[in-house]
Amino acid sequence: MTADRPNLSIDGLMGELMALAQISEAEPPVVTRVVFGEADMRARAYVKGLCAEAGLIVREDAVGNTFARWEGSDPTLAPIGTGSHIDAIPNAGLYDGCVGVLGGLEAIRVLKKLGFKPRRSIELVIFTAEEPTRFGIGCLGSRMMASVLTPKQALALRDKEGRGLEEWRAQAGFTGPLESVAVPNGRFHQFVELHIEQGPYLEQEGLDVGLVTHIAAPASQRIVIEGEGGHAGGKLMPGRKDALAAAAELILALESAAKSTGAIDTVGTVGICDVFPGAVNSVPSRVVITTDVRDIDGARRDRVLDALARAADEVSARRGVKITTELINADPPTTCDAAILAALEESAIAAGKTYKRMVARAYHDSSFVSCIAPVAMLFIPCRGGVSHRPDEYASPEWIGSGVHVLSCTLARLAE
Repeated sequence: MTADRPNLSIDGLMGELMALAQISEAEPPVVTRVVFGEADMRARAYVKGLCAEAGLIVREDAVGNTFARWEGSDPTLAPIGTGSHIDAIPNAGLYDGCVGVLGGLEAIRVLKKLGFKPRRSIELVIFTAEEPTRFGIGCLGSRMMASVLTPKQALALRDKEGRGLEEWRAQAGFTGPLESVAVPNGRFHQFVELHIEQGPYLEQEGLDVGLVTHIAAPASQRIVIEGEGGHAGGKLMPGRKDALAAAAELILALESAAKSTGAIDTVGTVGICDVFPGAVNSVPSRVVITTDVRDIDGARRDRVLDALARAADEVSARRGVKITTELINADPPTTCDAAILAALEESAIAAGKTYKRMVARAYHDSSFVSCIAPVAMLFIPCRGGVSHRPDEYASPEWIGSGVHVLSCTLARLAE
């Protein structure tokens, strides 16, 4: 295949990544682009301009998911999809998501330069709000495309100021019924997402790329512990109903439950702990913790949740506190498509790139695209496994390897 060993520079792509990073709500090198904010809208305009320059047909849906299409010779066939996101959490870096978008665009440009003529169209997708920063839920655009999040549920979303999706999308200029965002099963023939690993293993093993076989999915809960406050000196220990002490037991119970599965792929985290009243000399009367439990095995993950629920009942009874649990989301893990993985492997071998099959433990839009099409992911290394920080870094060589393998794969799938 002509795409297997292209002798093409990615200098232009690296310049585009750097230019995109300058579009930020924060001072560079910090990247912050919250969905529908001013920086997000400028970034969208920049990427759409690049797509138009590449001769792609660009359109947007009612929540801003953006589709840039390279028309194939048979437009009746479902297209091959690729892409990722360009929104960024506060204090982030420049590679997360953006490598998959601009790298996907570069892969298309590579194939065009080589004179490749796809039979199936190839469509680059820029998903809206993969990050949960604005509305507290990740993968907003892909969830709605896959009908995992209904229009009614989407309209109920609010940011910290109480502003909803309807207000924000109208301000951003996105119109039309939210029902139109959902796409039918088979809208894409296959979908492959290029992404930085966000872990250290490819770099540690000196490998060029990773072929993702499974994508773990989190179950998130908000747990409220209500005890009894009082003066830290006047409230004696025998009669205390300390909400924070109870929360500490639950945090440790989650850690123990995650470790007890014996599986390296089970992880449990408490990333938020809000304490009221938050005074050094006051016994905490109310604590809210948010938990995140992930696994590539849904049943095993749910057993951890069950263990945490039992621990909550026991702590509540023993300490005399009230514990209530709200399930925020519990999304199914994803098994990647064998045919796409085979194409990725063939492409890596043909391109002379070293690789391994591996698991994705972070959330990605491909998790929800899998509800409507076969998917797989292609990882490249990132230095030290660092991500969601300004010092996030992927070398030009790593990015070049990813684009090389992606372009080969897209050609194989689109033929």
